[in-house]
Amino acid sequence: MNASRAALIWLALGAAAAAVLAASLALGSVALPPSRAIAALLHAHAATPDIADEIVLNLRLPRALAGFASGALLALAGALLQVLLRNPLAEPYVLGVSGGAAAFALTAMLASMPWWGVDLAACAGALASIVLVLGLARTHVWHGEQDASPRLLLTGVVIAAGWGALITLILSIAPENRLRGMIFWLTGDLNGASTPWPAMIALGVALAVIVPCAPQLNVLLRGEATARSLGVPVERLRLCVYLVASLAAAAAVTTAGTIGFVGLVVPHLLRLAFGNDQRMLVPAAALAGGLAVMSADLAARTVIAPAQLPVGVVTALTGVPMFLWMLLRRPR
Repeated sequence: MNASRAALIWLALGAAAAAVLAASLALGSVALPPSRAIAALLHAHAATPDIADEIVLNLRLPRALAGFASGALLALAGALLQVLLRNPLAEPYVLGVSGGAAAFALTAMLASMPWWGVDLAACAGALASIVLVLGLARTHVWHGEQDASPRLLLTGVVIAAGWGALITLILSIAPENRLRGMIFWLTGDLNGASTPWPAMIALGVALAVIVPCAPQLNVLLRGEATARSLGVPVERLRLCVYLVASLAAAAAVTTAGTIGFVGLVVPHLLRLAFGNDQRMLVPAAALAGGLAVMSADLAARTVIAPAQLPVGVVTALTGVPMFLWMLLRRPR
């Protein structure tokens, strides 16, 4: 694909994300005219903000930005893991990152910890999963004795199954007055996302690290033997991709809970437009993933307003038929 067509697709994704952001600021249980939402942004430092300013600046804008950052991180992680594992079904949660974050976060909720304690617990659980997978697959990942993809995948699947059992145990002993909040978080929750900046910073760092590696990722897709023969430092690249993908997923889960299908479906959709050129796909994955979660969150807030749906339910309800459609249209 030439650069001009890629730039047009990036521009279209960026324009769509901006439009959904504007709609997210204006729509909700309290509808505001678009001009009033824009005025609230312009009056961000007003001495006496009114109720509309408070709604836009303190509730809707942080939530929309958190949704964009979380979706971008999940789609970026999915695209990277599908390259690393050379498996089209790879996605951010396949290595147990979300399971560890969910188990630790639910434990914090069970202990009645404040929101910041839940966030810290989710981050600790995600990091624990990363350390576990890397530790158990260390020989294959670091020393390159053989293709590390099967070992990473199997280790992650087993650890994810263990976390799943622990999550079921926690939910089974949770008191009734906390169970609904736990399940809501478990299926994706942006309701308390008042500080999107950690996820935005994580997204910027992940892109800054991985975009320069995109040409090497294209070579890695041809196989590790080919990559080594062309001078690609396979072990170092593999470890870098794994860490960036895992930490991106950890930041997304800590911000928004466990939102499924974004990391699986978005990279596949983008390959229909870009092919498998990682130089084009990686930036587009961030834009499209952010757009997808912002759109899902907008639907979750407005479909049955003033009540809300879990964001993960919306992404699953749209992601499942979309992925099935992609499978059916593939040539045999």
